[in-house]
Amino acid sequence: MQLFRIRQIHNATFVRLNEATIRMLRLIEPYVAYGIPSRKTIENLVYKRGFGKINKQRIPIAHNSVIEEGLGEFGIKCAADLIHEVITCGPNFKQANNFIWPFKLTSPRGGFSRKTKMLHYLEGGESGNRGEEINKMVKKML
Repeated sequence: MQLFRIRQIHNATFVRLNEATIRMLRLIEPYVAYGIPSRKTIENLVYKRGFGKINKQRIPIAHNSVIEEGLGEFGIKCAADLIHEVITCGPNFKQANNFIWPFKLTSPRGGFSRKTKMLHYLEGGESGNRGEEINKMVKKML
């Protein structure tokens, strides 16, 4: 889980999907919920809970100057460029994703169900591949 930078409960990160990461996700599937977020969800995460990493410090992304300082050398100058790089998994995705501190989300409004919390999503639980339904879960946790 540390390879995905998930070190606490209710943390969120972006991952480029390839064969290796899909296999790793299958190994940790009982412990995480994952899916393909929409553009709106990614924008909300970056604008509301976004922090950048500058000199190994957690700096809130309140101004585009923070993004330009951290990622200016890669041609990413503002929040829109950062979001575009994450959505398209462009050539500088690795640097952009490393710049973004893992998102610290709250527990979901309404909570998890007691009976189904540890079950797979297909069985009515919370963990596993949620596909597009991850957007609803993230919205409850913002």
